[in-house]
Amino acid sequence: MTDDPRAAVERIFRDEYGRLIASLVRRFGDIDIAEDAAGEALVAALEKWPRDGVPPNPGAWLTTTAGNRAIDRLRREKLRDGKHQAAIMIEDDTPHEPTGVIEDDRLRLIFTCCHPSLAPEARIALTLRLLGGLTVAEIASAFLVQETTMAQRITRAKAKIKGANIPYRVPETEDLPARVGTVLAVLLLIFNEGYLSSGDGEPVRAELTGEAIRLARTLHELLPADLEATGLLAMLLLTEARRSVRVRAGELVPLDEQDRGGWDRRLIAEGHALVRACLAANRPGRYQILAAVNAVHTDAPTAAATDWSQVVALYDQLARLDASPIVALNRAVAVAELDGPEVALAIVERLPLDGYHAWHATRAELLRRLGRSADARAQYDAALAVCDNVAERAYLTRRRGQLASA
Repeated sequence: MTDDPRAAVERIFRDEYGRLIASLVRRFGDIDIAEDAAGEALVAALEKWPRDGVPPNPGAWLTTTAGNRAIDRLRREKLRDGKHQAAIMIEDDTPHEPTGVIEDDRLRLIFTCCHPSLAPEARIALTLRLLGGLTVAEIASAFLVQETTMAQRITRAKAKIKGANIPYRVPETEDLPARVGTVLAVLLLIFNEGYLSSGDGEPVRAELTGEAIRLARTLHELLPADLEATGLLAMLLLTEARRSVRVRAGELVPLDEQDRGGWDRRLIAEGHALVRACLAANRPGRYQILAAVNAVHTDAPTAAATDWSQVVALYDQLARLDASPIVALNRAVAVAELDGPEVALAIVERLPLDGYHAWHATRAELLRRLGRSADARAQYDAALAVCDNVAERAYLTRRRGQLASA
């Protein structure tokens, strides 16, 4: 164990959470039972592991313990005998139910949670909670809403599943097209939480980025003709290629300052090949365009050599498909390199993103470049007030300090 045994237990539990929930829901067919049993398993681990040590296979220990807790709950609630008898069989030699077209257990449950009868945001939030292992606070941050608001959405989604008797069954082939868009959004949000994680823990959670890529690969193999699935995988690979040099000495390293020699060229080559396949098909979508933006960045040997006109053109194309303020903000960053900070600032200041730390940080950088130090300092303060990634906070603090001493 580490110097902080509880933190070590919680980290292992967080890493295993998605697999644990997938196993419990598949076995018991109930979200509430799965979440309660998982929580009780964590309590048991926090009591036992610091004293006795982490078991050789912590995932199996958690699964067995949670399964036993779920069985206890079923007994207490005196559910019908058939379900009870099925649940108490820890070892069952009978074949599993057919997995259908999706063999991966976690991906299958993501598709199951993304039922079209739920509102799109509720599908995504519920799946991130159950399968991504994200906390309600982390999910709320991803959606730019209050934690209480997100908790209510997740509670309502779970209630609708139970009230409408939505089955946790293996999706059929014909079910996939109506759900794949939500699944793609879930995988991206899981990846993003890993790439720039919330809270006071590690600034990058490689287990989340790795799992998102694994599931994206599985989805691409399942739906090779779906260009958006191809685009998402390309985008994740090209972003992951830069992960190892994104944090240095506990501080975020922005793209233009990264050591490009440390980028993973194998992932970049794979991502570029997928982008070329999307371009050849010529049916652009959101994830394909975002992958192409990343391809432009990873193709440039230096930051100065970046083809910013191509980046702006790609964001113009994306804005026609997705006119969100986040897209406009990212486009403005590219516009600043092409047309200057004053033009970009005029775009940024019109965007309704007051609670988004990247909006304040972008304004701060643009104001800095325009020589408006006092205004820039205020924007760094605003960004720090809502930024919860430790490495990014360190970067913003340093930039603000340099400004103050200028």
